[in-house]
This record gives sequence, C-alpha cells and structure tokens, in this order.
Amino acid sequence: MAPVTTAAATASARRGLAGRQAERVDALVEATIAELRSGGYDGLTVRNAARRAGVAAATAYSYFGSKDHLVAEVFWRRLAALPEPAVDGRRSAASRVSVALRDLALHIAAEPELAAASTTAVLAPDPDVQRLRGRIGAAFTQRLQQALGADHDPAVVRALNLALAGALLQAGMGYFSYTELADRMDEVARLVVRSGR
Repeated sequence: MAPVTTAAATASARRGLAGRQAERVDALVEATIAELRSGGYDGLTVRNAARRAGVAAATAYSYFGSKDHLVAEVFWRRLAALPEPAVDGRRSAASRVSVALRDLALHIAAEPELAAASTTAVLAPDPDVQRLRGRIGAAFTQRLQQALGADHDPAVVRALNLALAGALLQAGMGYFSYTELADRMDEVARLVVRSGR
C-alpha cells in the first residue's frame, strides 16, 4: 500500500486544482471548520461554508456535492497532513501501536466538532465520500502496519482497524469523549498486540 503523504493531502478530492481553484477549496475547508465550531454538523451547509469563505455557492457545489463530501474532505486533509509516525524499533509492537494510536486519537480529539461531524459524514453513500472513506481507511491501516513492523500479522491490523472504527463511532455517539479515545486505544493495543513481540 502506498504511503499517505502531505502531498496526498494537498491533492484534494478534486484533482487538478491549482491557483485560484485550490485557494477556493482551501478557503472552503477552513470555513467548514469554523461553521462546525459554531453550529455543529446539523448547522453546516455547503452554502453557509461558501458564504463564510467568500465563495459563490454554485462554485462551492462544483467542488463538493454535499456537506458530507465537504466534511469527509476536511477530515481526510487533517489526517493526511499528520506527520509520518516515528517508529522506535527498540520498543515492543504493543507499545509502538499504542503510540501510533494515541497520536492519531489526540489529533482527532483536537477538533472535536470535526470528529463528531465526520462520524456521520464518512458513512454517507455518496461516491465522493466513499472514495475519501477508502483513503481514510488506508491511512489508518498504513499507520498500524508501520507501527507493527514488516512482519505484522494482517489479522492484527484488521482487528485494530475494527477497534479504531468502533471507538471513533462510540466517541461520536457520546459514549466517551474524543480525549478519552487515546486511553481506550491504549487498552486495545495492549489486548490485541502481544506485548512480547
């Protein structure tokens, strides 16, 4: 699987954007964060994000067909902009996975409104959202594989991915806070990954 890089983050949902188009999309992304902070997912519309960004609504809709597409793009960009995890080969696999999951969880917790909105948005059946959901899942998988090392067990990666997806969903449903997500994923890493590896 190809690494997810910061360059991939800037290759937004709509390829081939440059100059003024890229600036508009960037403005829409930042406006979406502001809209989510002020009104949450329910209060967000592509039209409101466009107004805040100073972009015509028709232009915004030419980039993002729905608010779910817009939110999924913002979440993907934030995830893809994360630096590559530093993997310390001297630590146990469980410890490396714990660090990778904690970094990811704390990054998500830093923008709780985006995290909560993403819980709904990434489940949308929209083809643009489905494509982004695939990228998000691939980024999670890549981070886990890097933490586990070259001889990782694919079943462990699948189990960790399931646990992470479930934990994100539960946090989005309010069962615990996004800040607590890091501690929950520490528990998962210890249980799923043999600490002696």
